[in-house]
Amino acid sequence: MNNKQVEHYKNKLAYEMDSWDLSEAIKEKQKIMVVDTRSAEAYKQKHIPNALNIPHKTMTPEITSHLDKEILYVCYCDGIGCNASTKGALNLAELGFKVKELIGGLDWWCRDGHATQGINATEGKNLHCGC
Repeated sequence: MNNKQVEHYKNKLAYEMDSWDLSEAIKEKQKIMVVDTRSAEAYKQKHIPNALNIPHKTMTPEITSHLDKEILYVCYCDGIGCNASTKGALNLAELGFKVKELIGGLDWWCRDGHATQGINATEGKNLHCGC
């Protein structure tokens, strides 16, 4: 067994979440808050239902002072070609929050058939296999 490899995969699961796990956590009403780290304009177009919009560039102690540090924050952005969720997750972690990053962002949330809100909202289809 390669201990470095095992630690790598444990760390991925500790700091990342896929859309199926996020949708299940939301359904189970776990202490979780979804954070859209994109711009306000992108958020208005389409976002994960009930997500809080805090663009990563605006994350400061003052902006986040009202947030509960006892819950888990799951950051997302557009998808695999965007790193706003990584920047947002880093910012929140540096501010003392428990954070995970949504793998694939809004793109994979939609591909997996989950509903969205916003001007270009989509209905959910629950296409994901649930692995």
